[in-house]
Amino acid sequence: MRDTRVAATAGTAIVIPSAIVIPSVARDLLLRRGEKRIPLTTLGMTQAPAPPPSVAVPSAGMVGGMRPDRREFLGMTAAAVAPAQGPKAAPGGLFLCLHEATSAGFDFRAAMEGYARAGVRAVEVTLPKLEEFVARESTATARRLLEDLGLRPVSCGSQTGLAEPNPARQKNLELLKRKCELARGIGCDRMVMPSSTREPFTPEDYRRGADNLREAGEAARPFGVALMLEFTRTATFCGTLSTALRLVREAAHPNIRVMLDTYHFWGGVSKFEDLELLREGELHHLHFEDTPAEPPRELLEQRHRVYPGRGMAPLGRIVEALRRKGYAGPASVELFDPAIQARDPYQVAREIRDAVTQAFLPVGLG
Repeated sequence: MRDTRVAATAGTAIVIPSAIVIPSVARDLLLRRGEKRIPLTTLGMTQAPAPPPSVAVPSAGMVGGMRPDRREFLGMTAAAVAPAQGPKAAPGGLFLCLHEATSAGFDFRAAMEGYARAGVRAVEVTLPKLEEFVARESTATARRLLEDLGLRPVSCGSQTGLAEPNPARQKNLELLKRKCELARGIGCDRMVMPSSTREPFTPEDYRRGADNLREAGEAARPFGVALMLEFTRTATFCGTLSTALRLVREAAHPNIRVMLDTYHFWGGVSKFEDLELLREGELHHLHFEDTPAEPPRELLEQRHRVYPGRGMAPLGRIVEALRRKGYAGPASVELFDPAIQARDPYQVAREIRDAVTQAFLPVGLG
């Protein structure tokens, strides 16, 4: 008989296999929170189902007297290798997404196939990698690959130099149109628009910034793509959540939205209280990584991002605040550590899933 431990919550029992190692902080969170019991749905989880029977990987030949087509074969293969258990996304909750930048050492097909094998169902596509694939194959083939693998392209990236005044804006707008067309070709309706410049700016530049965003929104409108302004921790034009909200609100364009990256948020000069500035349903997308305790924040670089739950950022509190503000969407893990980017996408995706599970972060796994 399988040895289990039972943790009581508000009217619900969570059965925890003894083989699972639960960090003490996560265990304490699960069992108690002061005098208040935590319902299972607060953790973005449902009761773990019984493990399904093992699924045999089909051969490339006859299956059940019939030869499966390519889509059926890929679907059965993904089912065979996907993890048998794991937290499920609570209705209307956050769900795990993998950003293709995390596997920058691999081409589009290899990254997507690896993520699908690991049981990931949402991806954020890197457009240069997609362009390389389309040049060899076609946009239709890329879309079919995603469909065959059961992957939903929830976002893509990216186009810089659209919000802040700069001499390359017109060129950037033309690039934007091409990228929006490519995004729509694979069924993606949103694109990240980072502000990462370190040039000096004036108050007048911010008034122009709202106009710039409206112009970019008009360029994206025919494609049905929402452009999401991303503040970055070292940017001199838009480096905080409060500034991003100000610019997006002043632009007041339906195709201009705001997003948040937990690394830039916690590793920069934004304040936790800034999350209260968000209006109901205002956040459109989330990049979800942790901030390490070392090196000091002044020395942090993109490559220092770590798996969710492996750093010092209060990700659980951040997600709870975002959920109160009505955010229910992707939690897209975007990592830039060259050592991670060079590793098998399947293994990395599995480790990220495990990190989210072990830290009991309120993010479903799809």
